[in-house]
Amino acid sequence: MIPERLSALRGQMKKKNIAVYIIPTADFHMSEYVGEYFKAREYMTGFTGSAGTAVITMTEAGLWTDGRYFLQAEEQLAGTGITLYRMGEEGVPTVDEYIEDTLKEGECLGFDGRVLDGKWGKKLRALVQKKHGSLQTEEDLVGLIWMDRPKMSGEPVWILDTAYSGQSTADKLAEVRQKMQEKETSLHLLTSLCDIAYLLNLRGNDICYVPVALSYLVLTKQEGILFLQEEAADENVRTCLLDNGITIKPYDSFYGYLEDIQDQTILLDTSVANDRICSVLAEKNRIVDEPSPVSRMKAVKNETELANIRKAHVKDAVAMCRFMYRLKKNVGKVPMTELSVSEYLTGLRADMDGFLEPSFETISGYAEHGAIVHYAATAETDVPLKPEGFLLVDSGGHYLEGTTDITRTFALGKLTREMKELYTRVCRANLNLMNAKFLYGCTGKNLDILAREPLWEAGLEYRHGTGHGVGYILNVHEGTNAFRWHGEAGAVLEEGMVTTDEPGVYLEGKFGIRLENELLCRKGEKNEYGQFMYFENLTYVPFDLDAILPEQMTETEKRRLDAYHEKVYETVAPYLEGEELAWLRAATEKVSEEGAENE
Repeated sequence: MIPERLSALRGQMKKKNIAVYIIPTADFHMSEYVGEYFKAREYMTGFTGSAGTAVITMTEAGLWTDGRYFLQAEEQLAGTGITLYRMGEEGVPTVDEYIEDTLKEGECLGFDGRVLDGKWGKKLRALVQKKHGSLQTEEDLVGLIWMDRPKMSGEPVWILDTAYSGQSTADKLAEVRQKMQEKETSLHLLTSLCDIAYLLNLRGNDICYVPVALSYLVLTKQEGILFLQEEAADENVRTCLLDNGITIKPYDSFYGYLEDIQDQTILLDTSVANDRICSVLAEKNRIVDEPSPVSRMKAVKNETELANIRKAHVKDAVAMCRFMYRLKKNVGKVPMTELSVSEYLTGLRADMDGFLEPSFETISGYAEHGAIVHYAATAETDVPLKPEGFLLVDSGGHYLEGTTDITRTFALGKLTREMKELYTRVCRANLNLMNAKFLYGCTGKNLDILAREPLWEAGLEYRHGTGHGVGYILNVHEGTNAFRWHGEAGAVLEEGMVTTDEPGVYLEGKFGIRLENELLCRKGEKNEYGQFMYFENLTYVPFDLDAILPEQMTETEKRRLDAYHEKVYETVAPYLEGEELAWLRAATEKVSEEGAENE
């Protein structure tokens, strides 16, 4: 199937004299997750991961993806004739390096300019110019061969009440316009679906797990235009937008509208806006290329959002604790598989008031599947659970009160010494970061070592960031706040930012371990040295004591674990009773010498 599709695409490339064609993983808005209509890279390669770039020539095909997906991509590309390029590995060229080496003098490079960001487009133009070649960016070649392509989504949008958002649309718009004035811009074009949804207090259903609507927003000093699928907005939504000076125009009229914009100073983030938008606007206008002020606004949660987020995490903790209890009690006695326990967990969340949908596709990986960082069980890969080894479950939910993201690795029975030693290291890593105290001005790059140190001291590493920002009923992966040692430093950690803490260990063909909590950045004491900061933990689900070796922890680490488990019990116990409550008490028992003496 994939070879036939590649052959058909090459037929189109030959017709249009294109030597190299790029297929990114994106929609028209550079979204991390995309709707079914936009899964062109998946269609052409068979690789289903959320990140990756395909490059097709007349004789070769390659897929570039990062360490989260190496094992998955290797499996899914088998037999397709597509070469896997493991990003970041020694000796592996980047996409740009490959294109520069492959594109011959005077040849044509092609891509759909609507699904590739403006910053990358600018680099590729320079590369083509260097080769004295040409570009074709106006046509979607995959669309010409994808005969049964799904329809573009246009699901209804709904208004998020200020009881949940904490700030009115009018106040948010005023804040953005103030920033526009400071930057001396006359127009601000927003293309990020999460930015638009946050700013207008709207939510939708055009992307699985990300409650947003396909849209563009143009703001001037006095008014705004929202380009939206016409069937998506009812009269109530239209009236609310009009009350805030926002009119709706058809989504597919957006590019025609762009052609008429001239002599404006436009605030536009070219790393988020697509190449076609950037190219059209740059011809007749001055571009102020900076992140939208909305990015920081939505990353720093307000007090209403934070109060709601805490409530969402209590609900999520209750569902997760019930899941953990029943999983460990029944494994080996009741038939279970990766998929069945994933569906069961979703059902427990759905029982909670205010639950909307999962915040991403649940990762439920047993034994060696747990070593595939973003493994997603299918009917073909689903395996039964046995009363031994590890089950890694990374999951989350969107509630009206906020979004959750949690990973726990469960001991289903007998474990090897190696499993317990590595689980203990990952637990130590999580607790180290959770208990950080630091001066204001630090970024996640300064703190990442706290989580990696217990792994690095054993010569181990995990090929993903330690943590990411979390949206508020938006993308579970959000913002410039993050914990990672490589790449750009990211944003300074501000009070109100929520970031995950998720170190792990992955042994190919054996097992995987990841433990993830969400941390809220808070202000601590202020003295002559500056403003100190700390983290408030938001996630209250036990770490599995059946997998921990207390003798490998310092007394400080044991006390940290005891303190965390004490808070877990205090938070969740009021919602449990009987056997569940008795289990929670045992699952949070103290491991420190001091704690044991006080039991």
